[in-house]
Amino acid sequence: MAIKHKIIPHLWFDKNAEDAVNFYISLFDDSKITNVARYGDAGPGPKGSVMSISFVLNGQEFAAINGGPVFQFNEAISFLIWCDTQAEIDALWGKLADGGKPNQCGWVKDRFGLVWQVNYARLPGMLTGTDERAANRAMQAMMTMKKIDIRGLDDAFAGK
Repeated sequence: MAIKHKIIPHLWFDKNAEDAVNFYISLFDDSKITNVARYGDAGPGPKGSVMSISFVLNGQEFAAINGGPVFQFNEAISFLIWCDTQAEIDALWGKLADGGKPNQCGWVKDRFGLVWQVNYARLPGMLTGTDERAANRAMQAMMTMKKIDIRGLDDAFAGK
């Protein structure tokens, strides 16, 4: 097996890696499961159950394991999704928030406990541009949002 990426995010699930991966690949183009390893007689999981899954999300390789309840996801690690349109934000945010927990500034913890940031692709340019007052207005606007509102950010940046 050829390794495409030298760094591959590896996600630890209790027992639902397969459900999570199937959900994630449904969200993004250029996504698929590339390999599934199942537990055999030696365990520690039930024979035939998923041990690990290799998959691709939007061209990026990932791995997942059913490792048991020892470790949980938290906000210290998240996956950032840059979106160009409000429709894209709305669709991804809605699917990730379904059964999950929305948070401030475009962050959402999905029903599997993984944390995502669904955000506006132009935001970094707004916040790092030469107009400090416009950057502050955009930042203040974002801080009041859960799901990102592109028009609200654009209006705040423009001083409307």
